[in-house]
Amino acid sequence: MEKIAVIGGGTMGNGIVHVFAQKGFMVNLIDVKQEVLDKALATIAKNMDRQVAKGAITEEDKTKALSNINAYTNISDGVDGVDLVIEAATENVEIKLNIFRQLDNLTKPECILASNTSSISITKIASVTNRPDKVIGMHFMNPVPVMKLVEVIDGFKTSAETSETIVALSKQLGKVPAVTRDYPGFISNRVLLPMINEAILSLEQSVAGVEEIDTIMKLGMAHPMGPLQLADFIGLDVCLAILRVLQDGFGDPKYAPSNLLVNMVASGDLGVKSGRGFYDYGHGTKDLIVAPNFRKSDSGFDSVSLAQ
Repeated sequence: MEKIAVIGGGTMGNGIVHVFAQKGFMVNLIDVKQEVLDKALATIAKNMDRQVAKGAITEEDKTKALSNINAYTNISDGVDGVDLVIEAATENVEIKLNIFRQLDNLTKPECILASNTSSISITKIASVTNRPDKVIGMHFMNPVPVMKLVEVIDGFKTSAETSETIVALSKQLGKVPAVTRDYPGFISNRVLLPMINEAILSLEQSVAGVEEIDTIMKLGMAHPMGPLQLADFIGLDVCLAILRVLQDGFGDPKYAPSNLLVNMVASGDLGVKSGRGFYDYGHGTKDLIVAPNFRKSDSGFDSVSLAQ
């Protein structure tokens, strides 16, 4: 496998491109908007600059890796002749199904089609193609250049050969693959999102404040980041979408998102991406400061500034 295409120039897409390019693969980055591509390429270069500064790679390594990347706004040109396409578009089922319909028609028959989806059924995605045996989940963790895990999800008709190929490829990237079956949320988000939702419910019910909840989970459970801060980092809209996939997929009310999460997303408080979620990110410092609406006057709990 030599030539890769990645669809979607957002945080996950540019991270995936970064990793492949650094490992010597030719990578085509595809997005419908040129400004997204420009921002993605700038982000990749900036992140590689950090690696150079830390001594992780050389300036020559960076130059070579960046030369492995080509950007396209036309999906047909971008996937021409590639061996693997990884879709990293918005976590919306209809958008993904439309992309895979196109990919099935535009790529060579032996090309593997992978999705970086964090919760949507691989079997459902594969059903709109004529090659369900070659459709698989390849769920990277954010930030992709740093996190080691790749959750490999076999759809109902994914072949053993396809799964083995993606496992081997993940190892080639320096990642640690873990194979799961195609159930809502797979393993990562089936376990993670109910925990995050429970933390939000605890806040909603005034059991404890934002900082208290995160401190207990960090110091008591050895989590590197508290669940509310992690929700902000993931994006509260993404958390809500995954919980709804779990609720719809299992038909179990225990996966129902909290009213507080629903209201925060409706109000546009999405976490880091919007500048405010459970914490405030618009103050221009590295301090972790509880968002104004969750301070003492509203929740009954004091806010304390913590260094990230």
